[in-house]
Amino acid sequence: MSEVTHVQWFPGHMAKTRRLMQANLKLVDAVVEITDARIPYSSRNPEMDSLVGRKPRLVLLNKCDAADETVTSMWIDYYKRNGISVLATDCRSGKNVNKFVPILKELLAEQIERWNMKGMTGRPIRIMIVGIPNVGKSSLINRLAGAKLAKVEDRPGVTRGKQWVSLGAGDIELLDMPGVLWPKFEDKDVGERLAFTGAVKDDVLDIEYLASRLLQYLLEAYPQNIVSRYSVSLDDLPDDEFDMTGCAVGYELLQRIGKKRGFLISGGEINTERAAITVIDEFRSGKMGRFTLERP
Repeated sequence: MSEVTHVQWFPGHMAKTRRLMQANLKLVDAVVEITDARIPYSSRNPEMDSLVGRKPRLVLLNKCDAADETVTSMWIDYYKRNGISVLATDCRSGKNVNKFVPILKELLAEQIERWNMKGMTGRPIRIMIVGIPNVGKSSLINRLAGAKLAKVEDRPGVTRGKQWVSLGAGDIELLDMPGVLWPKFEDKDVGERLAFTGAVKDDVLDIEYLASRLLQYLLEAYPQNIVSRYSVSLDDLPDDEFDMTGCAVGYELLQRIGKKRGFLISGGEINTERAAITVIDEFRSGKMGRFTLERP
């Protein structure tokens, strides 16, 4: 198992997207930023504040059905205290998507009133949809439009070019932008959390290292979920202080899970790679429970 200290992944199309965003901001009235409710901090592009500037913004905490409800409420309070409109959604199930348009119109109420005073009643609201890969932009657009207009695929980097989508009676027009990531994850934890949720390609990090680190995160905040899902003991775990990769505890848990599931290879050795794939898949699919890995 090898340690990976930084994720560096910035394909050329993402650099192009940044330029596209800057060029197209003048065409829209507001920006909708979709984040992953499980990692609200890590799933935000740190350049978004400077890119968007003073343009009205709505933050969506998407995939909320997979996140810890209590912590999601903490994030909602955090954004509201900072004067930012926020909505927790799950675009796959449709949860709270019906609240999207009313909140958007409330956000732009003053602008809409100015349009009405100028005789521009019925002018469509134009919004830009942004977010890093795999946070659910296409699922949101398809839910709002009531048709499969945007390509939905559970892997990063599917949307490649911008596209306009008209909703309902045409009173709202969406500008969908490809996913945006930043050139380098200076914070190792950010890169790892993005990898946990599938926002970066799975071949960027060693799968056993990734699963071990994930298990350590979960052990700190949600130990009972590990016990309930895998029926493993949390007794006599090693001390990470003496482990250079910083995930000795997680790797020991990975071995225990592999043994419990019967993932063995010749000679009775535990197939930790198979165990790692299982842990990552079950985390992403929600089989391990609902988790939020970051708090405001």
